[in-house]
Amino acid sequence: MIRKPVVAIAGATGAQGGGLARAILEDRDSPFAVRALTRNPDSAAARELARQGAEVVAADADDPESLERAFAGAYAAYCVTFYWQHFSPERETAQATAMARAAAHAGLGHVIWSTLEDTRRFVPLDDGRMPTLMGRYKVPHFDSKGEADAVFEELGLPVTYLLTSFYWDNFIHFGSGPARNADGRLVLSLPIGSARLPGIAARDIGGCAYGILKRGPEFAGRRVGVASGHLTGEEMAAGLSEAMGERVDYEPLPHAVFRSLDIPHAEDLGNMFQFNTEFSREFCEARDPRLARELNPGMLTFRQWAEANRGRIPVQ
Repeated sequence: MIRKPVVAIAGATGAQGGGLARAILEDRDSPFAVRALTRNPDSAAARELARQGAEVVAADADDPESLERAFAGAYAAYCVTFYWQHFSPERETAQATAMARAAAHAGLGHVIWSTLEDTRRFVPLDDGRMPTLMGRYKVPHFDSKGEADAVFEELGLPVTYLLTSFYWDNFIHFGSGPARNADGRLVLSLPIGSARLPGIAARDIGGCAYGILKRGPEFAGRRVGVASGHLTGEEMAAGLSEAMGERVDYEPLPHAVFRSLDIPHAEDLGNMFQFNTEFSREFCEARDPRLARELNPGMLTFRQWAEANRGRIPVQ
């Protein structure tokens, strides 16, 4: 039997890594084998990946030696970090650095690094349009990833910088879904004004990454942004209305109001939405839905995603 090239996938039980693992495992003709990296190989999600044919190995993004062991002998790696588990941009940059060094040590043929813009290149720290957070960031969970891009570049890795988009799954899991106002109407409140916001189902990011891996050297050294569509708040509200069988109105929130909400990490997210809004043209141009659909022909539109998940979208 000819052994297939191995793709080592960080966060294989999570949204992005899990999407890539499933895309490979569900393709009977896939040219790749999956090595699923997880901190807990005994978890239900890890056991399910093993049942589907993945090699499950223990690895921790905070443990460089475990990453070196996990990447050894692989052809490629999908590198993604875990900001929302610890909320430390410095730790996230350290995790990315450890993955990049492990990839270099293993001599991998292709690396996909899931990254985002360093917003400080657009809004310097002394720019008062939005507050500076943690002393040295504008959008911490963006900036820390963007800062780590340089590590992959300096190590000379054959890397594809994968720029992701707003997860539509945030309407389920992140408290971003519609809420009833005092009149009983469903309202979608987002601080994006009339701007368009690139969005995608989290699982489909993995499908796009699979498409990149299959096309290989063509994408080494490139920045590839993926989105299923660039939607306005009105368009998202219309899609939710159709799926939920009840009218959902869109009401834009001022960024300052969003930053003052009593929700976790409101300032970080408020700055993110302000960046998305004020630099909408640049943000959208970096994420091409046509290319994303070439890479992942089965990618869901927003309306398809909303219809498939209508029973899971909570009303706040």
